[in-house]
Amino acid sequence: MSTTIEQLEGEARERLIRWIRHRMDEFGITLAALGQSLDADLEKQRAVSYRDAWGNTWNGSGNLPEWLQRAVAAGQTIEHFRRAEGA
Repeated sequence: MSTTIEQLEGEARERLIRWIRHRMDEFGITLAALGQSLDADLEKQRAVSYRDAWGNTWNGSGNLPEWLQRAVAAGQTIEHFRRAEGA
């Protein structure tokens, strides 16, 4: 069972939020910086067009990366590795 802030209720949720805010203050992380970092991570994920089971990625521009060249040479299609939109 995974625990996320949305699944927590009441005092447990409030304690977790206070702890996160304390750690952010401790390390000098602002809400704006956190938001920018999350946005950048989402943008990177959206930029990935191809991914294999080992986490190798390619955005579809430039030369084929080595991992994809090996897969194609072994008979796999590039489309096999295409990520679905929004995934």
